[in-house]
Amino acid sequence: MENPLHHFELHPWVHLSLFGLDLSINKAVVIMWIAVALLFGLFMLVIKSGLKIVPGKSQSVLEVVLSFLRGMTTDMIGEKGDKFFPYIATLFLFLLTCNLLGLVPTSYTVTSQLVVTGAFAIAVFIISLIVGFVTHKAHFFSILVPSGVPAFLIPVMILLEILSMMVRPITLSLRLFANMTAGHVLLGIFFGLTLMAPAYIGWIPFGATVVFNAFEIFVALIQAYIFTLLTCVYLGEAVNLH
Repeated sequence: MENPLHHFELHPWVHLSLFGLDLSINKAVVIMWIAVALLFGLFMLVIKSGLKIVPGKSQSVLEVVLSFLRGMTTDMIGEKGDKFFPYIATLFLFLLTCNLLGLVPTSYTVTSQLVVTGAFAIAVFIISLIVGFVTHKAHFFSILVPSGVPAFLIPVMILLEILSMMVRPITLSLRLFANMTAGHVLLGIFFGLTLMAPAYIGWIPFGATVVFNAFEIFVALIQAYIFTLLTCVYLGEAVNLH
C-alpha cells in the first residue's frame, strides 16, 4: 500500500534564502498563493458585476457569510468587534479556502503543516496581547487574577493563568493541524485499499472513500469556524477583560 503520509511531504521547487533563512517556494506556498488569488478573484467578480440592493447569487452567498462572521465577531467581542471584523473575515475565508483546496486531487493541504497552523495561532496570541495592552495599559494584568479569589491563592492563580495563556497557541494550532492531517490519512488509506482490493469487494473501501471525502468537506468548514471562533474569544477577553 502506498504510504498515506506522502501527501504531506514538501520539496522545494525554487530554492531561495535570505540571511540564512530558507524562503524556498514549494507546493504549500503555491497553494496559499492560489487561495489568495481565488478569494481576490471572487470578491473582484462580485464587485465588477455591480453590488445590487437585490443581490445576485454570488453576492447573496458572500453577504450571508460575511453577515454571519460579523455577527460572531460582535457577539464574542462586543461593540468594539467591528474594528476586528476585516481580520476575522480574512482569517476564516483564507483557512476555509486552504482546507477545501487540500481536498482537490494532486493539491496540498496547507493546514496539515504544523508550522502553518502554529504561525496563525502565534499571530492570534500576539495580536490579543497587543490589543489588551493598548486598550487597558497596565490594568490588562488584572486578567491574571479572577475576581473573588482569596489573597493567599493569588500567586497560584497568576501562575495558572499564565500557563493557560501560553497553552492557547499550542492547542489552537494542534487542533486544526491534527484534524486536517487525520482526515487525509484516512482518505489515503481507504483509497489505497480500493486500489489493492479485488474487484468484487473493492466497492467497500471506495464507498468509504466517498463518504469520508464528503465528511472532510464538513471538517474543513467546521475547523475554519472553530479556529476563527476561538480567535474571537481571545480577542474578546483582551478587550473586555473577562
